[in-house]
Amino acid sequence: MQDAQSPVSQSSSDSLTITPISAFDDNYIWVISQAAHSFVYVVDPGDAEAVIGHLEEHKQILAGVLITHHHEDHTGGLERLIEYADHELEIFGPANENIAHIKTPISTQTEVSLSKITSKAKIISVPGHTLGHIAYLIESHLFCGDTLFSGGCGRIFEGTAEQMNRSLQTLAKLSSNTQVYCAHEYTLSNLKFALEVDSENKALAAHNADCLAQRKLGKPTLPSSIGQELSINPFLRCHTQAIQRSISSHFEVKHSDNVTVFGLLRQWKDNF
Repeated sequence: MQDAQSPVSQSSSDSLTITPISAFDDNYIWVISQAAHSFVYVVDPGDAEAVIGHLEEHKQILAGVLITHHHEDHTGGLERLIEYADHELEIFGPANENIAHIKTPISTQTEVSLSKITSKAKIISVPGHTLGHIAYLIESHLFCGDTLFSGGCGRIFEGTAEQMNRSLQTLAKLSSNTQVYCAHEYTLSNLKFALEVDSENKALAAHNADCLAQRKLGKPTLPSSIGQELSINPFLRCHTQAIQRSISSHFEVKHSDNVTVFGLLRQWKDNF
C-alpha cells in the first residue's frame, strides 16, 4: 500500500485536503482536513489503530466519522475511536443498517453539516453492495465506499443488479471533475478485467499503463474522477456496443438492455 501520510488531493477552492490511511490488505481510510482547522473527519475507519497513529503523528484531532455501509472493514474501528477521543464525535451513517455507535443516523437527509471544518456533505443513496449503502459528496470529493471502484464496482451482496446499476448511473451524472475516493485499492485487478471486455478502448489501455506505473512507485491509483470512469469503467459503459458485443460473445446470447448487460457483466467479473 502507499505512503499513508501523503495527501492525494488538495482543493484550493474549499481548502480541503484528502489523505489516505492504509488499512488491512487494500483498504483506504480517507482523512478529510481543512487548512484552517486541526480537526479532521475520517471515512470508513475499519482499523482504529491506523487512524490513531495518523492523528498522533500529524497532531490532528478527530472531529467525526462518516460511514458508508455496515461491513466490518468499514466500521470495526468505531468503538475504539470513541474511547480514544476526549470529546463527543460526530458519527454519521445509514439509518437502515445495523451499525452501532452512529450518532446521526441518515435516512431522509439530503445533506449533513460537518461542523468542525465548515463543510456540508450531500448524501447520495447507492444501494446494491448493501441495501442501505450511502455515499458522501463534499464539494467536489465523492466518498463512495464499495459502490464505485476505479475500473469496476462492488459486488452485489444484498441488493439487485437493477439497484446497483441505478446507483452507479446516479454517480455517473455527477460533474465529470468530481474526484472519486473508493474504499479499496482494487484498480489494477479491475482494469485487467476491463481490458478483457473492452479491449479496443485506448483510454482504458492508457489508464492501465498509468496505474501500473503508480503502483510500482508505491503510490495510490486514487482518486479517480467521474470523467475518467465514464471513459474506462465497463460498468458505466453497458450502453456501448463494445461492452454489449463482449457480453453477447462471452455468454453466447444477445442483449442490449442495460440492466441485463450490467448483471451479466457483474456475473462475469465475479468469476473472472
